[in-house]
This record gives sequence, structure tokens and C-alpha cells, in this order.
Amino acid sequence: MESQDTSRSFLHRCRTSPDRMGVSVLVTLLIGVWCAQALEMSVGKVGVIEALNGSTVLMPCVYSSCIGIKNLYFSWSYNRTEPLCEGLIPMEGIDPHVVILNERVEFVGSSKTSNISIIFKNITFEDAGDYICFGKNPKEKGRNHSATLTLIVVDELREVDNTLTVIIMSVVGGVIGFIVLAMVIKSLVLHILGKVQEKNKECLVSSSGNDNTENGLSGSKADNKATPKA
Repeated sequence: MESQDTSRSFLHRCRTSPDRMGVSVLVTLLIGVWCAQALEMSVGKVGVIEALNGSTVLMPCVYSSCIGIKNLYFSWSYNRTEPLCEGLIPMEGIDPHVVILNERVEFVGSSKTSNISIIFKNITFEDAGDYICFGKNPKEKGRNHSATLTLIVVDELREVDNTLTVIIMSVVGGVIGFIVLAMVIKSLVLHILGKVQEKNKECLVSSSGNDNTENGLSGSKADNKATPKA
């Protein structure tokens, strides 16, 4: 009974206040559209980089916004505690003002390509961890956005097992080779059949000519026999 009363009460509110329901739906849609147009930060589809100890690694990060940017603040940090660099992009297409906070870091991005990537030099095992690419667009009234890139430092890079790839390529190559061979055999058979048919036609024509010749000769001989000598 209580559940029935609750459902009736809800239906009654919906019937008596359609304007409120319409406004709430409209607000929800507007929020969804606004979120779709918000600033987005991306470090790639994988989000994990494996690099050799002592090497230099590129840490990619790009941003996008459907509503444009103005005075976009961005930064890179290690495990959200150690700042690496920060910068400000006044407007789209204008080079950012960048401050480097770690001597091993070099900014290699460009606002013309919405790129705020950095290079981290001479990495060590202690540098393994999460690197956060952070962005804040004042046009969004204080909303923060970030993407995390995980760095794994190793002694040597692991060899990629290409066994499955080799098997797939072998199968594909075999199928292609079989198809090509079948096409060659088909072409050869058609060529031989064509030659045989041409030869048969020639034989038929020759046979027909011989028959006509023989018929003509036998007729003339009969005529000669029927003619009396003078």
C-alpha cells in the first residue's frame, strides 16, 4: 500500500507540475551539452609509457575545447606533489608562457596544435610513477581537468612476441598464394581449351571440304560413263 501511495503521489506531482518537469529536463540537457563542450585533456589511448633507465622520454598531452580557450592554465606534476612545469596560453594560436620547474624537463608543445607535451631527460628508476597533465580554462568558471600518464622504468625493453603475427601473416600469405595459383591454373586451362576448340573447328572445316570434293569427283565419273563413245 505504501509503494502504491508513493507511485500515485509521484504521478500526481508530474501531472500537476509539468512545467517543473520540463524545466528540469531542459536543465539536464543544457548540463550535458556544456559538459560535452568542456575542456578535455588527453595523454593518448594507452596512458602507459615504458622507457629505459637513463633515456629521454616524451610525455604527450593535448587539449581540446569546443567553446574555445582564454588564459588557459596548464601544468605537469609528478604524483600530484612535485611540480615539473606550468604555463599560460592567452589565446588559441598564441605561444604559451612556460615556467620550467625541473631542470630535466623541456617543453616541446605548441598552442597552434593544442599540444602541451614535455620531454623528461635522463630518467631513473625513482622517476617511475604517475605524471599528471592538468588544465584549467577560465571560460568554464573554475572547472579543473587532468589526464594521467604512467611511466615504467626498466633495465631493458621487453621483446615483443611476434609469434601470433607471424602465424597470421603466414596464413594470409598462404591463402593469397593459393588464390594466385588457382587463377594461374584457371587461365592455363582456359587457354588450352581455347586451343583445342580452335583445332576442332579446323578439323571440321577440313573434313567438310574433303567430303564435298569426293562427292564432286564421283559425280563427274558417273557422267563420263554415261556418255556414249562416237
